[in-house]
Amino acid sequence: MKRLLLIPKIRVQNANALSSPYTIGFPAMTAWLGAVHALERKLRSRQFDELHFNGMAVVCHQIDMQTYKGNGDYVHSIIGTGNPLDKQGNRPSFIEEARCHLNVSLVIEYTGVDQDEMPELLSAITTIMHSGHKMAAGDILAFDEPMALKVIDEKDHRALMRKLMPGHCLIERSELLRSAMEDGQDAIDALLDYLKIYNSSEQNEQGDVSWSARRKTPGWIVPIATGFHGLSSLGQAASQRDPETPHRFAESVITLGEFIMPYRIDEPDQMLWRYHVDPENDLYLCQQNTSTH
Repeated sequence: MKRLLLIPKIRVQNANALSSPYTIGFPAMTAWLGAVHALERKLRSRQFDELHFNGMAVVCHQIDMQTYKGNGDYVHSIIGTGNPLDKQGNRPSFIEEARCHLNVSLVIEYTGVDQDEMPELLSAITTIMHSGHKMAAGDILAFDEPMALKVIDEKDHRALMRKLMPGHCLIERSELLRSAMEDGQDAIDALLDYLKIYNSSEQNEQGDVSWSARRKTPGWIVPIATGFHGLSSLGQAASQRDPETPHRFAESVITLGEFIMPYRIDEPDQMLWRYHVDPENDLYLCQQNTSTH
């Protein structure tokens, strides 16, 4: 049996769309698990000191990238914020920030709360999310009423999937990269191969030309940031945010993901992301335990 929390249709404004130094688009999985972890800590600081969030899934219902592409432009440009003028009346210098507006639902696996405590827990979640809680650095504008669900059998699972429709659930497809790299391909080349669109044309006997487009593998495959790889040894750094926690420099870990419709998910574990630490390889990752393929 799975005990799940569903926070449906969260409208997020100005979420961070720069998911890594290399990718722009849907916020990184580290941002979503971070938001859920922050929510857990706020709840534990209240009366729910036994509460644990063991995994989460994100389903995107709508995304509005804050970019612009004019007539004749080859690439999209980031729509910047309108910062106020300085004392001389000039536009101040600023770093461009990739932003997006989102409508998402979160599914959270939890333990440590009894059934008779659920009304208080759901009320506390509503209060916290209305009190400046962030999602992927974005502001929460509104959301539908949170609910607690139990998934015991196929009927319960299908009822949950119906609540997530229409939408697209992000799942991990790192096995595609591993397979290509085992065949000797470089990681970045393998990543780009799965993102390329191959165009081809055919001419019939009458001279009519038809065009077709395909990708290396079917599906809505996207690059996603799923964690960090440590570059330096653990230690202390000047002016680090938390003086009690060892610090290290790190780089983003990029792999492949796929957006799929929830009806293709056979069990909740196929969509739940969890933290995974691999100290031997200096990896701090967000992973899924079960594949849909």
